[in-house]
Amino acid sequence: MSRIGKKPVSVPAGVTATVEGNKVTAKGPKGELHYVVNDEVLVKMEENDVVVTPVDQSKDARSKWGMTRTMIENILSGVSSGYERRLEINGVGYRASMQGKNLQLALGFSHDVVYEAPEGITLACPKPTEIVVTGIDKQKVGQVASEIRSFRKPEPYKGKGVKYAEERIVRKEGKKK
Repeated sequence: MSRIGKKPVSVPAGVTATVEGNKVTAKGPKGELHYVVNDEVLVKMEENDVVVTPVDQSKDARSKWGMTRTMIENILSGVSSGYERRLEINGVGYRASMQGKNLQLALGFSHDVVYEAPEGITLACPKPTEIVVTGIDKQKVGQVASEIRSFRKPEPYKGKGVKYAEERIVRKEGKKK
């Protein structure tokens, strides 16, 4: 039994949620998102809550139950408050800057890396060593942050590279004489 799936998802103030068949749509101050639910899960509105239940007690239906509830919760909180992911750049000469809507990264390569943000994602550089990724879709925000981090992942000896702000790099000891 899913512990997550049992809890109903409450709709935040200022957000309207509609359930039409197997499609859940959320409209809020930040925008509009929708999620298509799997056939093995039933979704219905009860008062100001979205309730998710499995069709039957099969392993497949029960495994999709909790995930569906979490996805619905993510779109409801995304259209009301949005999501943000912060990245930090460590290393001598490593920096980031905005070039119009594109992100320009100097990461020690012979060329600068230019990253074009996908639709629905906003990139910002409050400092040359900090990148802020914001958007209403949690999956897209995480994917963009991961792609930017993959240009130069933090290495364990000096800690140079692009890392998440909350990430802790486990440092290794260098060579001994």
